[in-house]
Amino acid sequence: MTVRVDGCYNFRDTAGAPLASGGTTRTGVLYRSDALSALTPEGLEDLANTRVGVIVDFRTADERNAAPDRVPTTRPFRTVQLSFLEGAMADMMKKLQGGAGSPTPQQREAAMSAIPTLADLYIGMLQGGAASFAQVARLIAEGDDSGPSGVLVHCTAGKDRTGVATALMLDAAGVERSAVVADYAASQANLAGPWAEGMLHMVASFGIPLTPRLQTLVTGTPPEAIEAALDWVDSQAGGSMEYLRSGGLTDDEAAALRRRFTG
Repeated sequence: MTVRVDGCYNFRDTAGAPLASGGTTRTGVLYRSDALSALTPEGLEDLANTRVGVIVDFRTADERNAAPDRVPTTRPFRTVQLSFLEGAMADMMKKLQGGAGSPTPQQREAAMSAIPTLADLYIGMLQGGAASFAQVARLIAEGDDSGPSGVLVHCTAGKDRTGVATALMLDAAGVERSAVVADYAASQANLAGPWAEGMLHMVASFGIPLTPRLQTLVTGTPPEAIEAALDWVDSQAGGSMEYLRSGGLTDDEAAALRRRFTG
């Protein structure tokens, strides 16, 4: 469910997703977004009017320093930093550029051939991220309806690190798999236009050829990417909830997580 927050391109509430057991996910529980660094005064007011109480920032320290979040001061917000290097595009572009000096054609070819697919990027994120994703689930489980306690997860674009986290939470809550995939895929349309054009311009400024794989990596959210990530979770952990348990989520927290989404 799209929520207007001026200065964001990809802000939404995960409410209304169909549950396999019947019914839909509740509003005000889990939000997802691109970075909050460009919020306008109106956007700050928009955010303050949501039920967000906790902001989880998946960006690296360099990303946060380059573009600090803007957060309303009219009421309290708790900020939690859970950095993932996977998905940090500026860092990836520097690696592809080859460091100091101009890379040789052979170095450039080797760097381009090493560009991961989105599926590979996500699986790499999952392989080392269980504890961090379990912390997100724990923050959601701790919420209640007495005040703004919804959790907002974001990275830079709100499509990769945020997309994997959101897919795990919705899948663990019992959302129909097709709806989990559709929520992930919606980011591509949300980011199309000025945001995507700006990101592709940044890549071009590094002197890096915009191959189809790289364009997808930077601006795309093809359904097959998150499907591959969830298939990995199913095969390696026995499902999203078991994956979160492997990161330290307790049985009580798992039950509370489901209650928060389903009521």
